[in-house]
Amino acid sequence: MNFILISCAVKTNVKETTFEIPSIYIEKLTLKTGAERTNLYLKLLKGKNVAIVGNQTSIIETNNKQQDQIHLVDSLLSLGIHIEKVFAPEHGFRGKSDAGETVIDGIDTKTGLPVISLYGENKKPSADQLKNIDVVIFDIQDVGARFYTYLSSLHYVMEACAELEIPVILLDRPNPNGHYIDGPVLELEHTSFVGLHKVPVVYGMTIGEYGQMINGEKWLNNRIQCDLTVIPLQGYTHETEYSLPVKSSPNLPNDKSINLYPSICFFEGTNVSVGRGTEMQFQVIGSPELNIKQFNFKFVPKPNEGSKYPKHNGEICYGYDLRKEKKLDRIELKWLIDFYENHKKYNKEKKFFTIFFTKLAGTEKLQKQIEQGLLEQEIRKSWQNDLEEFKIIRSKYLIYE
Repeated sequence: MNFILISCAVKTNVKETTFEIPSIYIEKLTLKTGAERTNLYLKLLKGKNVAIVGNQTSIIETNNKQQDQIHLVDSLLSLGIHIEKVFAPEHGFRGKSDAGETVIDGIDTKTGLPVISLYGENKKPSADQLKNIDVVIFDIQDVGARFYTYLSSLHYVMEACAELEIPVILLDRPNPNGHYIDGPVLELEHTSFVGLHKVPVVYGMTIGEYGQMINGEKWLNNRIQCDLTVIPLQGYTHETEYSLPVKSSPNLPNDKSINLYPSICFFEGTNVSVGRGTEMQFQVIGSPELNIKQFNFKFVPKPNEGSKYPKHNGEICYGYDLRKEKKLDRIELKWLIDFYENHKKYNKEKKFFTIFFTKLAGTEKLQKQIEQGLLEQEIRKSWQNDLEEFKIIRSKYLIYE
């Protein structure tokens, strides 16, 4: 239930009256993540052998002045819940690994719990890894873009648990790009770990809503369904502004990078750098192969945390600084088209696109449209029928307005 408070200024002769809002309504308006609503899921864990799929974003905000945040694992251990093991997605349990870097199994030094990688050769928990597990908790922050691999990790966790009849509790978190839906819809012949489902690049759903869609549309192997419980957010709508309290991954350091991510991640499938190897990741774009007269911004990628081997390492990249761009409410194609046209004019001997571009786009059409010189409006128009079909499917699984 949502409560909207409206303040009206009206001139009357009636004595001004102050109304106190009941505390129960204030509580309902306060944003809380699924993980923070411990009272809703703790009873489901008592006396159970629990596995957690989580990373550095699996945190709970506290009112403790000594400790603003506590990790979900530490919270549950303090409440007497028996955690058997942790499964870690891309970037690892503490979120330090590079994009695409194999995450290895190990031991969490703080708790001594075994950590099993779900990134590398082992993307789906095996029956042996889930042996003696009674319930799996999934708690990872999403950023609302199809190619962010945590959605694929969710898919494979749900699939493995469905096959073994192990229930999954998904602790929902806000989607910082939940305010719009846009982009080409993936064609199933182009499925990969950066896109498993027939959804647009930006789908406008929380990860809890998305999990319900995976289940309801029977997208798991052999159309099986998972025993899924979503612990919902409190005080959230898809228009709610949300600033992530910790980095969702090493190369998405702030709100601006997350907002730009769906638009400029396409450049990962080109010869253009998105700022990996700088402190401006996914906020700048550039390449040493562009004609420098057109661009007045430059940067030099160098190895850093989250990018040991950045594209164009040590080279001057010319391009755009997007840090002052207004907040996007659609996928922006103008930079991609602009860079391609510049490259075609001044650097014909080298390829602009790589094979990874089609995986990110989920279709071969986008690259062909750009190469054919279609205007941005024409490209966007070609998405519309698929987007309308997706919105009908999406509507069945929404938890929030």
